[in-house]
Amino acid sequence: MTKKQKKMIVRLGISAVFLAAGMIWEGSHPADWVLFLISYLSAGYDIPLKALRNIRNGQVFDENFLMTVATFGAIGVGELEEAVAVMLFYQVGELFNDYAVNRSRKSITNLMDINPEYANVIREGKEEQVEPDEVEPGETIIIKPGEKVPLDGVVIKGISSLDTKALTGESIPMEVTEGEAIVSGAINLNGLLEVQVTKLFDDSTVSKILELVENASSRKAKAENFITRFARVYTPIVVALALLLALAPPLFLGQQWSVWMYRACSFLVVSCPCALVISVPLSFFGGLGAASKHGILMKGSNYLEAMGSLDTVVFDKTGTLTTGRFQVTQVNPGRESVSRAQLLELAAYGEYHSNHPIALSVKEAFDKENPGKEIRTERILAVEEIPGHGMHVELSGEKGSALEAAGSQSLYIGNEKLMKCQGIRISGQDNVLGTTLYLGDEGGFLGSVVIADTIREDVPHALFGLRKAGVANLVMLTGDKEAVGKAVGEKLGLDKVFGGLLPGDKVQKVEELLRAKPEGRTLAFVGDGINDAPVLARADIGIAMGGIGSDAAVEAADVVIMNDEPSKIVDGIQIARKTVGIVRQNIVFAIGVKVLVLVLVALGQASMWAAVFGDVGVSVLAILNAIRTLNYKKTLQ
Repeated sequence: MTKKQKKMIVRLGISAVFLAAGMIWEGSHPADWVLFLISYLSAGYDIPLKALRNIRNGQVFDENFLMTVATFGAIGVGELEEAVAVMLFYQVGELFNDYAVNRSRKSITNLMDINPEYANVIREGKEEQVEPDEVEPGETIIIKPGEKVPLDGVVIKGISSLDTKALTGESIPMEVTEGEAIVSGAINLNGLLEVQVTKLFDDSTVSKILELVENASSRKAKAENFITRFARVYTPIVVALALLLALAPPLFLGQQWSVWMYRACSFLVVSCPCALVISVPLSFFGGLGAASKHGILMKGSNYLEAMGSLDTVVFDKTGTLTTGRFQVTQVNPGRESVSRAQLLELAAYGEYHSNHPIALSVKEAFDKENPGKEIRTERILAVEEIPGHGMHVELSGEKGSALEAAGSQSLYIGNEKLMKCQGIRISGQDNVLGTTLYLGDEGGFLGSVVIADTIREDVPHALFGLRKAGVANLVMLTGDKEAVGKAVGEKLGLDKVFGGLLPGDKVQKVEELLRAKPEGRTLAFVGDGINDAPVLARADIGIAMGGIGSDAAVEAADVVIMNDEPSKIVDGIQIARKTVGIVRQNIVFAIGVKVLVLVLVALGQASMWAAVFGDVGVSVLAILNAIRTLNYKKTLQ
């Protein structure tokens, strides 16, 4: 609780005591009005001052003006007790609102705590503590246990665990060792790390995230814009109606001035739009906070609102549905004398001197299937790279080896073009999906090794959740071959798959899907945020996966999932729908109750106490309802 809130509690306590004393002594002591006056000033001396200041600034019809006119009017007709009660309960409602806003800010504030205060940089052999923005890329920093990672970089010495909960929403620490990249904002839990800085602080992950969060509140949802426009029109109208209510019956019907002045003041009290003006933005702010708590950063409440009406989700393949890491999926011998294990060993020899990702995956598969067995480099006599085709490797065999079994001295390993150039006929390799390495020698075709991208572990879980959440169409766009894309799509149960697409083609496909979706529903594109900027921008909602490691993701997307779990999209949808549902409940409830009480007040069937409930009571209930947006629990485990 803030000092300002504590001070207000004291003021309201004093006001309540004097109000109670005034009500006890009312009519029995000539100075009872003094008690009511002290109570009024203690609770709301600042409200008339704010009203005057706002009038000078051109802002006339706000809640301060309504409360001032209403309470002064009640005092004018001798209803001191009710005037004080109106001001006291109004301030109680405002205090409650401040508390609710502070609570809803908590998750955002926790996120802001990722901002590092200093960096330990090594200069001229000495450790020096400096501001993070003073460190240049290429310099070495020391991160001690318990300290925040101040800048993005690569670990050059040390092993440790990093707490990335504030960034990703995940409670499990991330293990890091030499050669691995780490990002700013995480907390070093145990080991001492030496890190070579790769980015300036202004370009770092933490800087971009903080900028994203700070700007999120500037993009309002449609419901928020509606309430803003509604309040601008509604408040002047109710003030005019209150004035008409106070003047028309006494002037034209000869009614008592005091009665209609009282009704007009009650009318003003209940007409205050606090319940809507406070609870609707608070609901969206709470929704943004709940999302950030689960590692989902949204650039505005307009995107949060749009997430609730998703009809179509379009996925990029590589890096989104798949890991982007190649793995050997098939080893297909093409000669009876060569076994599967021998063919894989031949491929590992052939690719030994290559650092291409495909070559690395072949060597990784060989090591996995042959633990402890090493490539005998002395058997590799000569290596020739054939650009655009593959490799020609001269090998020597020994008795019982895979080389002897194949009878290989001159091995060719590469694509289909290489085989054709060498006059090697490929056979028995039907229905091969993925990137294929073909092997051959002087005796002809030896076989093939298929390398394919692997599906992310979380993807089936995510797609099930999206179906359950009512998303009608799940689509994949990929630049990979049509056959490869369709195989992945069929395995995952996607509705449509489009392969062989360039970035411009992806935009065109998304535009076609946008035209086909139902009115009032939205389309999201999910990609890695690096190569898909045009299509991320074209979709109703651009969602970037793995924003923790991608500058472009934070820049291009509307929503950033701070890890590599597509299932977070389901959480985003559920948070959005809960938030929008609460907003609608508050709008219907607040307007409904206010209209009812306004009519009763105008007819003389409700007192100012009912008007207090119609304003403060409805506001408190709406705020309590809005706070529920913070309490989201995952529906998929």
